[in-house]
Amino acid sequence: MQPMLNIAIRAAHAAGDYISRQVNNIPNLEIESKDTNDFVTQVDRNAEHKIIETLLKAYPDHSILAEESGAQGDSEYQWIIDPLDGTTNFLHGFPHFAVSIALAHKGRLEQAVIYDPMKQELFSASRGDGATLNNRRIRVTKPVNIKGALLGTGFPFKQKQHLPAFQSMFADFFGQAGDIRRAGSAALDLAYVAAGRLDAFWEIGLQPWDMAAGSLIIREAGGLVGDFSGNENFLETGNIVAGNPKIFADLTRKLQPHLTESIKA
Repeated sequence: MQPMLNIAIRAAHAAGDYISRQVNNIPNLEIESKDTNDFVTQVDRNAEHKIIETLLKAYPDHSILAEESGAQGDSEYQWIIDPLDGTTNFLHGFPHFAVSIALAHKGRLEQAVIYDPMKQELFSASRGDGATLNNRRIRVTKPVNIKGALLGTGFPFKQKQHLPAFQSMFADFFGQAGDIRRAGSAALDLAYVAAGRLDAFWEIGLQPWDMAAGSLIIREAGGLVGDFSGNENFLETGNIVAGNPKIFADLTRKLQPHLTESIKA
């Protein structure tokens, strides 16, 4: 296994073990609102601190892009961190949240870890080495289009200006897909695409730390990830589509009539 992936796994376990111990302490947590429907607790911050401490102890010259503390350092190696993806789920005791850590070298994703501390499931990938769930190889599913497929998505609850476009997409896809799930953690949803638990995924307005690790894991599991035009700019636009190559093409094509100028940007 890659040494840098090992360090990422160590960091994810440290954060995840801490988060799982805090589940019974949720009523006592201080909750802050960063923005509309966007919450943070000391658990998010402490988990992020544990991750950064572990990574920088091993690689003190690397830079960081983390959800709570932002960007720090100037290196060709950058760790992209979401210490607790699914904070709202966590605060309600809904057991679907994860730690997400990716490493980019000169802008190219090289290592990825997503850890679900409640189920103790570790999704990981190194560029060129395939993807695993608890050390077992995983692959995306094989549907050729969205007919009968199980899709994952997320509501644009932080960017309600996109709600009409999303509702249009949802209505269109719901009439064709087998079903649609909205579980509340984009990182885990992407990991589930890689593991074949979801056939495809799309969402509007995510952040790089929501998508970075999951996108590499999907690609190493045989899938494709792109923006709503099928291009590579999803980390910049925040708009993402993921699935096997055929369903990716079908979903991307079906998205086009629903796009607005603001979503294309």
